Amino acid sequence: MLETALYDCPYCGEEIETSVDLSGGDQNYIEDCQVCCRPVTFVLQVHGEEWHLEVHAEND
Repeated sequence: MLETALYDCPYCGEEIETSVDLSGGDQNYIEDCQVCCRPVTFVLQVHGEEWHLEVHAEND
């Protein structure tokens, strides 16, 4: 199940839209920012129908 999420890049501050796959449960992964190309760490927590996405700079 894919959902759309907005986040602010921890490096450049731009608001970015991304897709998150809730079917995999809790996840940690890294994607490059679509604007500044720096690596952003994503922490996805899934609790049934509810979910929460946190983003951090790579070394935070």
